[in-house]
Amino acid sequence: MTQAIATQHPLIEKFENLTPQQQQTVLDFVAFLESQNQETTDDRPETEPISAYEAAKEFAGCVDGGPGDLSTNKKYLEGIGH
Repeated sequence: MTQAIATQHPLIEKFENLTPQQQQTVLDFVAFLESQNQETTDDRPETEPISAYEAAKEFAGCVDGGPGDLSTNKKYLEGIGH
């Protein structure tokens, strides 16, 4: 930390002598370096993968009208996929 403080003053002087465009480039580079130090964390707790059915089971059967069960009433499947 002491070494960082010792280099701060000359660095600020050099930064102030740059053009505004060059200063922006330096700031962009510093932001890039900071982003490299940040660890990507996911705040969601890890869970076991679930099936599509388990994810959507609350919606199963919620549509009124239409065919009841395609697995037992094959006439609704005629012509599909041919």
